Amino acid sequence: MNFDAFVKDITDNNWNVFGAELYLHGQLIRSFGDTEGLHDLYSMTKTVLSVAVGIAYDEGLIDLDASVLSYLPSKYLEKLSESQTAVFREITIRRLLTMSVPGFPFRAEGDDWLEFSLRCPIENVSDKTFNYNNINAYLVGVCLTEALGKDLGAFIEERIFSPLGIENFEYKRSPEGYFYGASGMKLSVHDISKIGLLLQNGGIYNSVRILSEEYVGRATSIQQMNREGGYGFFIWKYRSGFSINGKCKQKCYVLPDKDLVLCYLSYIDDDSHDLVESAEKHILTSESQEEQLRYRSQ
Repeated sequence: MNFDAFVKDITDNNWNVFGAELYLHGQLIRSFGDTEGLHDLYSMTKTVLSVAVGIAYDEGLIDLDASVLSYLPSKYLEKLSESQTAVFREITIRRLLTMSVPGFPFRAEGDDWLEFSLRCPIENVSDKTFNYNNINAYLVGVCLTEALGKDLGAFIEERIFSPLGIENFEYKRSPEGYFYGASGMKLSVHDISKIGLLLQNGGIYNSVRILSEEYVGRATSIQQMNREGGYGFFIWKYRSGFSINGKCKQKCYVLPDKDLVLCYLSYIDDDSHDLVESAEKHILTSESQEEQLRYRSQ
């Protein structure tokens, strides 16, 4: 394991990485760059939403196997055609969390995203192949808001950010006012690392249980296969562990068998794999226990 070599690759190649943190055994052992400033998380937002779903699930406030029709506002359901009602009756919260609904475009458009989403033509709704898009997460956020009977942004602040000690953040809303669970959140490297540490530790942070071990186990394991190797509940399978991913090379890798968390935020808007290959070469594929202990002592 060589964090310095990873940082050297970043600086030598002028990769636009804002900051990075490396944890072993729950302790921050190395850091680089700006780890306290706010940066766009893009689709990492989905994982924060998944944690919120898990808290509601643990408390019996939402049923993962219930149809979205059980939660969506009645004023929208009244406008649904019979055919669309039949389609959405088959779409459960679980299917949204696992991106296994066919037909949705990548994002909603217009002045009312819920109306747009409910009008999307979906053929073969029983086909549960992987279809990654932002509408799935947006709909989960709407359903969770309605299930809670309160603003989802406020719920996240109270039940996730506060116990994690996250004080600085930003998030966006849809045109009709719902917390936008697909993207639009800003956190620091240090604070998104806390989400990784929470999941690594089975839902516990600083000896306080925030999320059940049962939900974490499901959310971070393969629930839906895809060409990338598998997907949980808005969380990607990665090697022996999992990762929290965002556009432009945003990553939080969690490898429980190594007791390791590596998080970095960046803006690299291309199809290159150089950054992740550097992380894998220098940190993620290291097997040396002696190196882990040496870095922990530094």
